[in-house]
Amino acid sequence: MLAKQFFKDRRANVAPIFALAIVPVVGLVGAAVDYSRASAIRSEMQGALDATALMLSKEAAGLNGSQLSAKADAYFKALFNRSEVQNITITASQTNSGGSTLTVDGSGTIPTSFTKLLGFSDLTFKSSSTVKWGSTKLRVALALDNTGSMANAGKMAALKAATKNLLDILQAAAKTPGDVQVSIVPFAKDVNVGANYYTAEWLDWSDWDEENGEDVSTKICTNGKGKRKKCTTSTTWVPADHKTWNGCVTDRAQDYDVRNTLPTVTNKDTLFVAEQYDDCPTALLPLTYDWAALSRKVDEMTPAGNTNITIGLAWAWQTLTPGAPLNPPPPPPDTQQIIILLTDGDNTENRFSTSQGAIDFRTKKACENVKAAGIQIYTVLVMDGNASLLKACASKAEMYFGLTSANQLVSTFNQIGTNLAKLRIAK
Repeated sequence: MLAKQFFKDRRANVAPIFALAIVPVVGLVGAAVDYSRASAIRSEMQGALDATALMLSKEAAGLNGSQLSAKADAYFKALFNRSEVQNITITASQTNSGGSTLTVDGSGTIPTSFTKLLGFSDLTFKSSSTVKWGSTKLRVALALDNTGSMANAGKMAALKAATKNLLDILQAAAKTPGDVQVSIVPFAKDVNVGANYYTAEWLDWSDWDEENGEDVSTKICTNGKGKRKKCTTSTTWVPADHKTWNGCVTDRAQDYDVRNTLPTVTNKDTLFVAEQYDDCPTALLPLTYDWAALSRKVDEMTPAGNTNITIGLAWAWQTLTPGAPLNPPPPPPDTQQIIILLTDGDNTENRFSTSQGAIDFRTKKACENVKAAGIQIYTVLVMDGNASLLKACASKAEMYFGLTSANQLVSTFNQIGTNLAKLRIAK
């Protein structure tokens, strides 16, 4: 009778209902926390597996199955430091059908904090990384702002450190020498192609000859009547020796300034215009896999001069273009070509104008033409500049990086370098 009355009684029934419901509610909320933590750890594991696969691919050819797995385990555990992860298992396998393929698999468990209320004491997660080589190659052109504003807020020092880290990542991604090649194009208003090209047929010296030289006076005397000499003096402009050129070139005639058209002596507009720019940056370095030379070039970069993003992008494209002026060989089949364009300010001056809008339009056209040629563009804006222009220039939204501090340069270049290395990671 009492039991029947208890179940019919509706007074003060919230507390027992809440008590009964609290366990599954806490369990479900806790499950979300546990799964979120597991997802973050799995992402870290994926990054470590990718790096392990890249490093292991360099020596995989000389290792058998057990040796591969042992090496993979050692590399992975040196990179992955999450003490809460238990039962870590790392295995590696290799095939050589249709090119070499290396796969590194990983799994582990983490103890749960809340999900154990639902009967699950731990969570298991798995991930995998596959590297293929023997066909895919990378050509990467770095168009790096060397203008005067890069001297501020530690930007140049950060750019040098970031670029060297990027070069290390790209070097590690190369299974054999030449698989990955890099060019460096420091730019300001002009680009320095190297003074050693002063005899090249693809240069237009018209403006340079008018602006560099001196007036030379010539005195001519003739005999007049009574054997008196009559003398006249004339002045002639004599251009300086082209050997004194500092290597800088300014924009080509429009629309060749935003294209990679090969220069021909029969069409003056296609020639590259020599200029004795006072703030000439250090000379560009064409495509190479001489990693020491690339590092030295980074050390030579010095901030000076005004900003012309267009010419930096145009010459980065030239370093990837077979034929004159730089004559890189044609890219092998299955070659990925990339330009990384970095600037810290607005366009301020080119050969034709000091109007930002006019120069931005040239940059926009160059970006469109580069992408139409099948070259992918990453853009990095450091603190200041036209964000919309750089966003539109990038091949994809995620390939644009807007930085609020120079300190973000290293992590940004590391991310780009990892993404580039993953072009050689199948999945």
